[in-house]
Amino acid sequence: MRIIRTSDPKFLGFFDQVRERGRAFDPELWAAVETIVSDVAKRGDAALCEYTSRWDGHSVTPATLEATAGERREAAGRVMAEDLALLRLAAERISRFHEQQRQEDWSLADEEEGVSLGQRLLPLERVGIYAPGGTAAYPSTVLMTAIPAQIAGVREIILVSPSKDGSLSPLIAAAAELSGVTRIFKIGGAQAIAALAYGTASIPRVDKIVGPGNAYVATAKKMVFGQVAIDMIAGPSEVLIIADGSGEPAFAAADLLAQAEHDALASALLLTPDEAFAKAVVTEVDRQLDTLTRREIASRSITAYGAVIVTADLTEAVELANRFSPEHLEVMVQEPRGLLPQLKNAGAIFLGNYTPEALGDYLAGPNHVLPTAGTARFASPLGVYDYIKRTSVLEFSREALGRYGRQTGRFAALEGLEGHGRSVLLRLKRGE
Repeated sequence: MRIIRTSDPKFLGFFDQVRERGRAFDPELWAAVETIVSDVAKRGDAALCEYTSRWDGHSVTPATLEATAGERREAAGRVMAEDLALLRLAAERISRFHEQQRQEDWSLADEEEGVSLGQRLLPLERVGIYAPGGTAAYPSTVLMTAIPAQIAGVREIILVSPSKDGSLSPLIAAAAELSGVTRIFKIGGAQAIAALAYGTASIPRVDKIVGPGNAYVATAKKMVFGQVAIDMIAGPSEVLIIADGSGEPAFAAADLLAQAEHDALASALLLTPDEAFAKAVVTEVDRQLDTLTRREIASRSITAYGAVIVTADLTEAVELANRFSPEHLEVMVQEPRGLLPQLKNAGAIFLGNYTPEALGDYLAGPNHVLPTAGTARFASPLGVYDYIKRTSVLEFSREALGRYGRQTGRFAALEGLEGHGRSVLLRLKRGE
């Protein structure tokens, strides 16, 4: 793992390269996904089954796309008791955190003026959740996406998750049972996103699609946005650590590698003004990498997008962190809460030497579906509020319209919309 100093003339070029990774537009990928999405939109189940059979390695028909109730029970029943208890613990903690995000209708009424204004908060009717489940199952994704939807009051939660042999993953099934998933379809890829967005004879159209996936899934979500809502366009995962040198180099190294093992495009950066600590972390990364099961993937990530960056001071480290706007931001300093007010852009912030990012991935409570690729500048973690729509409510009495009607008509005239003004002024004349 390299050490680079912010005083190095090549630093900014490297820093921007890491920030921009994975953002390049791939016309071949877009064209391939567009073909799939368009085909499923036109031919429905027939196209969906063809693509699933071709890429998932097993034959499917419309009748076998959905996991039956018996299949769900049987799959969930194969989860070991210890693992089921772990899923329950995670579900309880995730529920407890997200319960705090509940919001209520509100109104602002002035009886003397005859005006009542307010806002209704209503859950979406049906949402679609994508959970990776081909080569590896990710029950944490099911819990993190379905539990907030359940708390929000979503009536129907549709889960799609690919299957490598046509059978439902036991871990996915168990997580679905714990989080209120209504229906499960054993499909994945861009074709699953298209089916959720446009609907088929077997799969109902949803109002919103959430959850992570590969490049095909992310591109398909981007393509169907507007037809349905989506949570975000997820880019490669990333961690950025701010350290003052007071912590354990082994902890920092382990957290960098935990992120690097995701995939070759993952980014793992550490910012510190302590040169000796920087060198110690690099030594630890090299040592721990040799024993990592996914060392090939982690090594490619660390080589291309990993670094320990020596800054002039902690102030510069904070400035760079805000500029990078990481998905995960770890603060390994003596007084982490002292830096918190200065940290403006991050999907999730992990304070102290004993709060590794992996806690947030599984069972700390806050959501692990986070903005990536610098979008933490304006985006937020997935939450209950992502499954709620807001509707404004307005009521004016005749007297109140009399007070504001002429000004409204004048405003309409400023914009050249005669019909708007007439709709108000007509009521004023009838009331005279």
